[in-house]
Amino acid sequence: MTPTPPSPPLGRLAGKVALVTGSADGIGKAIASRFAAEGARVIVSDINEALGAETARELGAAFLKLDASSEASWQEADAWIRSSYGRLDILVNNAGILGKGAQDPESAPLDQWQAVHRINLDSVFLGCRTAIALMKEHGGSIVNMSSRSGIVGVPTAAAYASTKAAVRNHTKSVALYCAGKGYRIRCNSVHPGSIMTAMWKSMLGDGPSYEENLARMSKDIPLKRFGTPEEVAAAVLFLASDESSYTTGAELLVECGILAGTASSPDLDMKR
Repeated sequence: MTPTPPSPPLGRLAGKVALVTGSADGIGKAIASRFAAEGARVIVSDINEALGAETARELGAAFLKLDASSEASWQEADAWIRSSYGRLDILVNNAGILGKGAQDPESAPLDQWQAVHRINLDSVFLGCRTAIALMKEHGGSIVNMSSRSGIVGVPTAAAYASTKAAVRNHTKSVALYCAGKGYRIRCNSVHPGSIMTAMWKSMLGDGPSYEENLARMSKDIPLKRFGTPEEVAAAVLFLASDESSYTTGAELLVECGILAGTASSPDLDMKR
């Protein structure tokens, strides 16, 4: 008799329904890809319908066109998820923008300030509210994408930093609210630092200047390199999975120790 081969592992998210906003490309795509590899029934969502649908086909996932800053769009998403899946187990609020033009506290135009807050912050409020309604009967995990910039000030990106700080705090409010109501919903935030995405690549320039700028920017990172979207996805996976069942209201830093402080040499330490 030919022995039956062992069944492959089910995956850390086997059978869970997971929605990732802003997942047509970049960090969101890396998260959706990792979730799919771990057995989740992934919903790729993005305002970019063509690219989002292409990513969904590539991953064998579903696609949902979603303007994460729109209340009406979230209401449509709620109805579609209920009819298509009957539940939601994981939400990753990843959609966001850096913003355009001047963002310093002196020069930032009000309309640009409001646009960044609408896309980066209103989207998280709406996503959390929708997820609570979908998860409160059976529990689930919400992961909000904040940033290193949500912990420190950024003079030239004040609007962006403001939104990410608010995301950090709202995460804790959601976590405590759900715990207080007896909902088995965990809510945590992830804080990436310098992650090599298309946004960073465009800022680093082209040709020889790219390598020069990359080396200049990397020297202040403790490990002397940029992170990858896949490294962020690994952190999000932990918070999305049942492995983090006792973790809520927490913030997970994926920024290579930049916020840990300034490195000092052993010689200096010994002289104190």
